[in-house]
Amino acid sequence: MIGIIGYGGYIPRFRIKVEEIASVWSADAKSIKSGLNIEEKSVPSIDEDTATIAVEAALNALKMAGINPKEIGAIYVGSESHPYAVKPTSTIVGEAIGVGPEYTAADTEFACKAGTAGIQMVMGLIQGGYIKFGLAIGADTSQSKPGDALEYTAAAGGAAYILGKNGVIAEIEGTFSFSSDTPDFWRREGIEYPSHGGRFTGIPAYFKHVVSATQGLMSKLSLKESDFDYVVFHMPNGKFPLNAAKILGIDAEKLKPGLVVQRIGNTYSGSSMLGLAATLDIAKPGQRILVTSYGSGAGSDSFSIKVTDLIEEKRNKTKKIQDYIDDKEYVTYAHYTRLRRGI
Repeated sequence: MIGIIGYGGYIPRFRIKVEEIASVWSADAKSIKSGLNIEEKSVPSIDEDTATIAVEAALNALKMAGINPKEIGAIYVGSESHPYAVKPTSTIVGEAIGVGPEYTAADTEFACKAGTAGIQMVMGLIQGGYIKFGLAIGADTSQSKPGDALEYTAAAGGAAYILGKNGVIAEIEGTFSFSSDTPDFWRREGIEYPSHGGRFTGIPAYFKHVVSATQGLMSKLSLKESDFDYVVFHMPNGKFPLNAAKILGIDAEKLKPGLVVQRIGNTYSGSSMLGLAATLDIAKPGQRILVTSYGSGAGSDSFSIKVTDLIEEKRNKTKKIQDYIDDKEYVTYAHYTRLRRGI
């Protein structure tokens, strides 16, 4: 049985409200909040980046797992905002948490599903007998052009998962992926802000891939919507996951524990992984969780995860996602711009 033996998250404490951003651009905050189903987003401090977020999340996961970091044989960090264009984030994490030197490491990039791709890679190495434990992280300090619609949602945060066969708190019953070349979102090398392809964002991109991956997983494992107690979809905003659930005939109540986007924004590679962590924080033994990530460009990874009896004794060893959500300090747009090095 391959599964999660420890997980952890990290969300910067600074927040900026939708109203604060809208006031600068003379925009209608009420319609923006309604259209995106979001209240505020997290903002990284001047000294926070994907590496620091990944390290904090990994340390939390390590506390919960209760293993010697030297036993970790692989580290994959998924992000689209790695601090270095040429230099891995994964080895920074390994050094900081005491892994190695005998381990494999790599950074992954596939928009917002780079972290879940890392989970699949770790699963394969464990299944093949190459490693005992592996660490997969999804973290981002996402970028947005000032005044763009993305500015209301592009946030910062991440989550880390240590996988193995011993001490499993949540079994990964199976995974399924669906991918295509759909250009809905991109950023070329050297370009500061990403671009998005308007009409491609919804139906041909997000919904096609999330729905197809989810249906593929359920078909592969002979499961149906009613077999899942909780559901987590990638959260570019607060409406898309709920609409995807409606298409699939899934009760919206099952998404609520993991729908963290409304309070922290879209953490990109950390989005679905933070949603899963928030759900695991309250899930009971025997309950099943459906998780489907989404990455622009485009692809989705879907997982069926079943909680074990061990979760009750292990998850209280570290901070919960709700703790990070509640620990916040609001900033003005001027402070936000300075933190993002805009001025």
